[in-house]
Amino acid sequence: MAENRQEEARRAQEIRAGETALGIELGSTNIKAVLVGKDCRTLASASYGWENQLEDGIWTYDLEQVWAGIQTCFTEIKAQVSARYQAPLKALGSIGVSAMMHGYLPFASDGRQLAAFRTWRNNITGEAADALTEEFSFNIPQRWSIAHLYQAILNGEASAREIDFLTTLAGYVHWRLSGERVLGIGDASGMFPIDEASGTYDAALAAKFDALPRVAAQPWQLLDILPRVLRAGACAGHLTAEGARLLDLSGQLAPGALMAPPEGDAGTGMVSTNAVRKRTGNISVGTSAFSMNVLDAPLRQVHRDIDVVTTPAGAPVAMVHTNNCTSDLNAWVKLFGEFAAAIGRPLAGKELYGTLLGASREADADAGGLLNYSCLSGENITEVEAGRPLFVRTPHSRMNLANFMRAQLYGCFAPLRLGMDILAGEEGVETDVMIAQGGLFKTPVIAQQALADCLGLPISVMKTAGEGGPWGMAVLAVFAKWHAGEDLADFLDETAFPQAERTTLAPTEAGRRGAQAFLAAYQKGLAVERGAAVIPDHA
Repeated sequence: MAENRQEEARRAQEIRAGETALGIELGSTNIKAVLVGKDCRTLASASYGWENQLEDGIWTYDLEQVWAGIQTCFTEIKAQVSARYQAPLKALGSIGVSAMMHGYLPFASDGRQLAAFRTWRNNITGEAADALTEEFSFNIPQRWSIAHLYQAILNGEASAREIDFLTTLAGYVHWRLSGERVLGIGDASGMFPIDEASGTYDAALAAKFDALPRVAAQPWQLLDILPRVLRAGACAGHLTAEGARLLDLSGQLAPGALMAPPEGDAGTGMVSTNAVRKRTGNISVGTSAFSMNVLDAPLRQVHRDIDVVTTPAGAPVAMVHTNNCTSDLNAWVKLFGEFAAAIGRPLAGKELYGTLLGASREADADAGGLLNYSCLSGENITEVEAGRPLFVRTPHSRMNLANFMRAQLYGCFAPLRLGMDILAGEEGVETDVMIAQGGLFKTPVIAQQALADCLGLPISVMKTAGEGGPWGMAVLAVFAKWHAGEDLADFLDETAFPQAERTTLAPTEAGRRGAQAFLAAYQKGLAVERGAAVIPDHA
C-alpha cells in the first residue's frame, strides 16, 4: 500500500511538471486518447465512439465530430488524472496524433475544406490507381491520397484547382493543433511513394505525376501541396495557444508541448507491438485489417494487393490491407445482443462477445460448411466492387451457433490470408515474429487461434492488444520529446517493452486443415459475393 502511495505521488509530480505525453488516435469506430509517463506507462485513457457515413456514395466522417471526440477524450483524461493523482493536468510534455491512413482531405489557401473527407474505405479511384501504377511501375492502391487526387482531376472536379494543402486525417488534426503542415514518414508513405534514401517523397515520381497532361493544367505542383515528411523522433512543432483551446475546452491547458510527427494507424500498430525491426511483423484487426512485414530486401515485383510503405523510422514495409474485417461480425453480435435483451437476459460488451466467440470452441474445424463474406464495403483483394455482406450455407451445412461464429471469424480473416499468400508464395518474405492487436483479442485465445489457423502462422498477442494505436502514438511522443536521436527499435526494447507480456498460439493441424477447407469454399463462392452488387443499397 505504501509503495502504491509513493508511486502515485511520483506520478502526480510528473503530471504537475508537464512530464507526460498524450497520444490521440482517430480510428474507424473510436477516437481514443492515452496519457503516459516518461517511462511509457499508461496513466489514463479515454474513448469516444463514432461511425463513418455513406453519403452520396462516399464513405466519410464530419470533421466537426473529430473535435467533439478529441475534446470528450481529453476532458475524461483530465478527470481521471485529477481523481487518481489529485493533480491538475495543465501542461503536457509532448503530444502525438495518429489516425486512419490514406484518403482525401483537401484545403484551400484560406483554410476551407474543399471536399468531404474521403476515407480509405472508398473504392472509387480505380481508373486513377491503375493509370498511376502503370506510370510509376509502383503499386498505387485505390485508397492512397494520390489516387484520390488524380481521380478528382480526371473527374473534372473544379475544387482540385483550388488545393493549397492535401493531407491525411492525422495531418489535419496536427495542423490545427500546431499550425505545422507536416506528416510522419509512415503516414506520408500512404499518400505518395517514399524514397528511402532521402526520407521524403520520391522526387522522380512526383515529376512524372506533375507531367501528366491533366495534372500539368493545374495551378500547383504536387510537392508544394503535400505535407513535409518527418521521421520518428523529429520535432514537428509545438502546441499553439489556439491548439490548446481546441484540445481543452476549459482553457486550462498551457501551450508549448512538443508535437511528434503525426502518424498513421499502421505505424502506431507497429510501435505498439514492438515490430519495427527488419523481419518482424504485426497484424491489426478492426474495421479493416492489415499485416505489416518489415522487409530486409526489396520486393522483386509490383503486386496490386501489396503496398510498400514505411515504419515511422522510414524502413520499407510490405503492407497487405483489407478494407473489411470485423464490421459484419459486430453487426451480428449486436443482433444477438438485441435478442438477449428481448428475452430479458441482456448482455453487452465483453460478456456478449465472450459468450458468442466462446461458442466457436465447439465448432467444426471448417465451420461446418458455412460461409461468411464480411464485405460491408468493396474489397480490392477479392475484387469485390460494392459492399454486400453475405452469409451462405448449403442444404447439408451444419448450421449451429458454434459453426456460425467460426465462419464469422474466418470470414474476417480470409481476404488477409489471400493477400499474405502473395508475400510468402511469390516473394518468399519470411517473418520471424507476427504480433496481432485489436479489440477482437480482448476475448482471450479464441480470435487469436482462429487467426493462427487461418494464416497458418504462429500468432503472438501482447497484454496491451486491445489498446494499440493511441498508446503507440503516445510512445512516439515520448520518443520525440526525451529520446530524439536514439534508434527507435532500441528505444522500444529498452523503454517501452522491457518486460512485455505476450502469449503465442501456433496453428493446430486440425484447425489449419479446417481453415484451408473454408478458404477453398470461400474462393469458389466469391462469384456470388461479386454478383450481390446487383442488390440495390437500402439508403
